[in-house]
Amino acid sequence: MLQHTELDKITVTAVCQIAGVNRTTFYASYLDIFDLADAVQKELERQVAELYQDEREQKYNSNDFYKLFCHIYQNQLFYQTYFKLEHPGSTGALGVAEYDTRQAAAYYGDRYIDYHIEFFRHGLNAIIKKWLQNGCRETPQQMAEILRAEYGPK
Repeated sequence: MLQHTELDKITVTAVCQIAGVNRTTFYASYLDIFDLADAVQKELERQVAELYQDEREQKYNSNDFYKLFCHIYQNQLFYQTYFKLEHPGSTGALGVAEYDTRQAAAYYGDRYIDYHIEFFRHGLNAIIKKWLQNGCRETPQQMAEILRAEYGPK
C-alpha cells in the first residue's frame, strides 16, 4: 500500500482487508498504523544489525558495506517501504549496526563526534535511497566501492 499511498492516509480497515484479518486481531498487536510502521522499521533494522552481529561480538569494524548493499539488492521492496515509513517520531535513518566511535575518534578525534555520526548515517541513507530510486542499476560491489571512495580515509 505504501508504494501508492502515504502512511498517514492508510487506514487500519484497509490494512485488515488486504491482510485478511479483522480489526480486533490488528489491535491485539498494534496500537495504530504508526505502531505497525514502527514494527516494520524495527524488523528491517534487526535484519541489518544481524548482518554485522559477528563484528559486534568480536568488537571490530570491517567497514564492509558490500553485505549491506547485497541485502538491500535482495530486499528492494522492503527497503523502499522502510523509507516510506518515516513519520514524526521515527528515527528516519537506517542505523547500520552500531557506529564505531573508536574508529571515528581515531580518524577525526573526539571533537564533534555526534555531528560526524549524524552526517554519516544520513549520508548513507541518502545514497541508499538514491540507489533504490534508480532501480539498483549499480551492483552491490559498485555501491560499496562508491561509498568507500566518497567516505573512506583519504
